[in-house]
Amino acid sequence: MRSFQVALFAALSSSASASLQVVPGGTWTASNGEHLQAHGAGVIQVDDLYYLIGEDKTSGSAFQNVNCYSSPDLVQWTYVGALLSRTSSGDLGPNRVVERPKVLYNASTKKYVLYMHIDSSSYGEAKVGVATGDTVCGKYSYVGSFQPLGHQSRDMGLFQDDDGTGYLLTEDRQNGLRIDKLSADYLTVDSATYLWSDSIEAPALLKQDGVYYMFGSHLTGWDPNDNVYTTSTSLSSGWSAWKTFADAGSKTYTSQTNYVLPVGPNAAVYLGDRWVSSNLMASTYVWLPLTISGTTVTMANAESWVPNLNTTSASASVAKPAETAYEGEAATYGGAARDVSCGACSGGTAAGYVGGPDAGTVTFSGVKSDAAARTTVRVRYVNGDSSPRYANVRVNGGAAQKLAFLPTGSSVSSSTLNADLKAGSDNEIVFEAVGTGWGPDIDRLLVPAS
Repeated sequence: MRSFQVALFAALSSSASASLQVVPGGTWTASNGEHLQAHGAGVIQVDDLYYLIGEDKTSGSAFQNVNCYSSPDLVQWTYVGALLSRTSSGDLGPNRVVERPKVLYNASTKKYVLYMHIDSSSYGEAKVGVATGDTVCGKYSYVGSFQPLGHQSRDMGLFQDDDGTGYLLTEDRQNGLRIDKLSADYLTVDSATYLWSDSIEAPALLKQDGVYYMFGSHLTGWDPNDNVYTTSTSLSSGWSAWKTFADAGSKTYTSQTNYVLPVGPNAAVYLGDRWVSSNLMASTYVWLPLTISGTTVTMANAESWVPNLNTTSASASVAKPAETAYEGEAATYGGAARDVSCGACSGGTAAGYVGGPDAGTVTFSGVKSDAAARTTVRVRYVNGDSSPRYANVRVNGGAAQKLAFLPTGSSVSSSTLNADLKAGSDNEIVFEAVGTGWGPDIDRLLVPAS
């Protein structure tokens, strides 16, 4: 029998993938050479693959696509396609809002059922939309939209309990946050299960060892806040007072809840969006391990972390390997690449003019790895444009891998390169042009040494 509960992390059983890392807030390049466009997303496991299903914000807030990506490890993502795309009119037409898509598998009907927030550009309709598909990452057929039990529905989520019962988690602006029981085929809502009168949105529900944990966000628009959680042993009663789980005042490390993934019997991972309201396509993802002890949940911040995927402890991460820094200005330049001033960079200087009409290149030689491994290299960079920059990256003379670099203003951020390194100190990483476009200004590389 297939299990389509909230997805577990796949085990990284060999040393060849032991240093693949999650980098919260960084540019996350998928197989198509573009930053992941799966905001407000959920994850569902089918066989040995994990599917990330979320909003495409490439062109801003108006609906474009519900995108689907697959991964064997939740670090390296392949763009598969769009479940739904903009139509000429109707709920999915121009200037429409389609947000927070989530998918459950209905074992009785053998259909994948997609729920999403459907609205006008003024957010005046407040409905849920429903679509169905025969395969998890194929084309879906749109069924229609409605207000569940006659109530408004904005931010929403889905939850499937151990007995296969489906639930809609829905923010009703007039009354509060709701849990509603779905019909047996998941296509509509049968009954109300619970209502919080509190103003909470962005709901995500986790169950571990008989305890339910509801996570959510206060209502502050696109701006982050200190997200909260509550617990109960019953979906219909007994919920505790809301409490924060990240550092107080951190605004959940500048993010908003979209989903929670269990890892083993006692741990879980928070999946959040770091919204950039002025340029939504540049929004990133904050994924961090949660620590759960009884009914207490905490979450620490991290620049990057290695998932502990077989854990039976209360932590979903292990200590990341030691890293060696390779400064951009110490690399070898080709074409017109040269030093540029960078006040936010580690040494006040970055490797600039990568790409462009003079085909600037930056070569990092003598890169060390203690083992032959596929590993995550953090590329620290600056991109002062309002749109992404790109670079082709070649590792040890291999095929070019296109990396995206989101806008950063004058700040330094990270883009992740997942690459096969040789054991020893003779690895070479080269950054070059994509066509005649400009690449980023490179502050430094941070390479796991072991």
